[in-house]
Amino acid sequence: MSADDSKVTIHMVSSLDFFIARKEGDDFTWLESSDTYEMGVVDEDPDAELKTIDCWVIGSRTYETALELGWPYGDIRTFVLTHRDFSTERENVSFYAGDLKTFVQGKLKPRYKNIWVVGGGQVAKECIDLQLADDLRITMAPVLLGDGVSFVDHLKKEQALHLKDVVARKNGFVELWYEIRKE
Repeated sequence: MSADDSKVTIHMVSSLDFFIARKEGDDFTWLESSDTYEMGVVDEDPDAELKTIDCWVIGSRTYETALELGWPYGDIRTFVLTHRDFSTERENVSFYAGDLKTFVQGKLKPRYKNIWVVGGGQVAKECIDLQLADDLRITMAPVLLGDGVSFVDHLKKEQALHLKDVVARKNGFVELWYEIRKE
């Protein structure tokens, strides 16, 4: 497989006002929706897309949150971007500190076809700024938080997107899938 065959997707769940966490960062009850949307869809196999992911890339705070809330990444290879010292008993978790562009283009893309960046906002921002991401998938929760941790904050420049798909769910969540236009 060549690096040209692989794709980097940024996936985030955010509030409608584009916050991915409350300021305190430890309360995710806002992700529990009691909303209903009659015309929304329900996937026949909600894990079908997860089966296509070859590896996850997450930041250290997302890693800590995932450990606290219950590891959602299964046995899929997971890379944690951090300059801190962590230990893990998970064989599928590795830690990386260094240049993100070198890591993605030199180590991940030649080995993995479907790379998903899922947290946090700083990692997503860097991937966009460095033009490493191909797709942006945002799942919008039916809530306005008013304040919190931004999805992306202070990008270096404007980024054009192309809408690939929109899916409205029965629980009121809306999934937006954009292709990131390359210069």
